[in-house]
Amino acid sequence: MKILICDAFDSSLPGRLQKFGEVFEDMAQLPQAEAVLIRSKTKGDKALIDSAPNLKLIIRGGVGVDNIDVPYAKSKGIEVRNTPEASSVAVAELAMALMLAVPNKIVYGHEGMVNGQWRKKEIKRTELFEKTLGLIGIGRIATEVARRARAFGMKVISYDKFVSASEHAQMVTFEELLAKSDYISLHTPLTDDTRGMINKDTLSKMKKGVILINTGRGKCVIEQDLVAALESGHVAGYGNDVWYSDPPENTPLTKAPNVVLLPHVGASSKENLLRIGDTCVQIFEEFTGKK
Repeated sequence: MKILICDAFDSSLPGRLQKFGEVFEDMAQLPQAEAVLIRSKTKGDKALIDSAPNLKLIIRGGVGVDNIDVPYAKSKGIEVRNTPEASSVAVAELAMALMLAVPNKIVYGHEGMVNGQWRKKEIKRTELFEKTLGLIGIGRIATEVARRARAFGMKVISYDKFVSASEHAQMVTFEELLAKSDYISLHTPLTDDTRGMINKDTLSKMKKGVILINTGRGKCVIEQDLVAALESGHVAGYGNDVWYSDPPENTPLTKAPNVVLLPHVGASSKENLLRIGDTCVQIFEEFTGKK
C-alpha cells in the first residue's frame, strides 16, 4: 500500500506505518497514493481526491472531518476515518489555559516585563472559582473541560442540540446559556446550524463582561461582530485557537483588544501526536487486516 503523510504528525509515525506499505511525505506522490493522512492544513476536498485516482483511505488526525468532502469521497469508494478520542485532553487543557490567560492578562503582563514595564496597577485579576462556565456542545473535549472546570470550583452548564442530559454539566437552552455564563467555551463541529452562531444577536444576549473561548471551529464566530463586542467592552476577552483558514487571512481579530490568539495548536501536544499515531496504526490494522 502506498501511504502519503501530508501534514505534521509525530516523527515516529512513518516508521510505524512501513509494515503496511511504502510511506512517503512528498505531495508530488499524491497520484500514486492509496492512503493519505492529513490534519488541518491539507484539505481532503474534491481537488485532492481527483488528484489521487488510486485513493482508498483518508485519515484525518483530529476530531472532526469537516475539512474532508466526505460525500464525494464515499461516492468514489474511499473510506474516511479520523481520531476523535486522541485529542480530547490536549484541547481541553488549552481551553482551560486560555480561560486563565485571557481575563488575568497573563500575556499583557509578560510583554510588559520583558519590555521593562511594571503593569501591576493595570492588571486586575479574576478567579474561575464560583463562576459559571457555559459549554456550547458537550462531546468528548467539552466533557474534559467540564471535569477540569469543576475542579476549579466552577458551575458548569451546557447546551447541545443532541444531548438532553450529562453527568458533567447542567443542560440548559441556548438562550439560558448565553444569559447565565461568565465564561463561554465553544466545542461544536462546523455545521449549517453552528456556522456563524456567535454573531451580533447572540453576543448581545451574553452577560456584559463575558469571556469567550474558542477551540472548536473558527467559522462558528462572525469575527467582525465579535470585534465590535470586544471594542465596546460587552465581551471582556476572547481566547482563540481556530480560524477561518490556516493561517488566517485578513482577520480583524489581530487588531482587537483583550484577545489571546494562538496558531491552531490545540491538538499539537507531543503526547497527543503520539496518541493520534496510535489510532492511525489501529486504523491501518483494521483496514488492511495486518497486525
